[in-house]
Amino acid sequence: MLERLATGKPIQRIVIKVGTHVITNKDNRIVGTILSKLVEQIAYLYEHGILSVLVSSGSVIAGKEVMSRGLKTTDKITRRQVFSAIGQPRMMRHYYNLFQDHGMRCAQVLATKRDFDLGRHRDNMVNCYEGLLAEGVIPIANEDDAVSLSMSTFTDNDELASLVAELIKADMLILLTDTDGLYNGHPDDLESQLIPHLRVNDPVEQYIHKTNKGEAEGRGGMESKLRVAKQTAKLNIPTFIANGKQDHVITDIVYGKHVGTKVTL
Repeated sequence: MLERLATGKPIQRIVIKVGTHVITNKDNRIVGTILSKLVEQIAYLYEHGILSVLVSSGSVIAGKEVMSRGLKTTDKITRRQVFSAIGQPRMMRHYYNLFQDHGMRCAQVLATKRDFDLGRHRDNMVNCYEGLLAEGVIPIANEDDAVSLSMSTFTDNDELASLVAELIKADMLILLTDTDGLYNGHPDDLESQLIPHLRVNDPVEQYIHKTNKGEAEGRGGMESKLRVAKQTAKLNIPTFIANGKQDHVITDIVYGKHVGTKVTL
């Protein structure tokens, strides 16, 4: 594996974060074929001795598919809680069936930010992840939106993915989005070019273009991904920002192909 040689150590554990825009279409509907391709790549890596943790968004939008017209409350926080609580089992049903098709098992791990604080909460999280990975079970992580308080809420799932990567001592973090990576201009501008590699101190924040998001869409964006990628890379965990809709994107990155934007020390 090219990437193993480049880092000087074998890749044994990776964390993959998939955003809402990756797994939905323009009508904000969950796309089963995309989920299937993601699971297929994780299964392939598992067969080659690489364990993955999947940090998956999508529960809120999955819940909204069911309850968007029938929800009575207008409170923004309550709506998100209801959508998430309904959408979580829907997402896990998708993943459970897909992993089962590959003869694999998956498990849901919900967390709030306080679970990563030093002490018993963090120790319990470590035990959970290590126990699942030791049994060959793929952990699927998400924020526990149904019970998270404002002071214990992640900025977004990019932050959660970074904390999980640090927690399990991952060899790599992959942040999947709906663009090919970080560009030196607007991605839709024909003159903009993809930045294939950057280091944590490179001043590239000026290239970020903010977008407005709907009620059930993910909270993250390229600004968040760049910030999290740099923070994670400082821990000596190479981090990639890449297009999750691209075929074989995960395996291509792990096997050292030049895909997306790579962030390192």
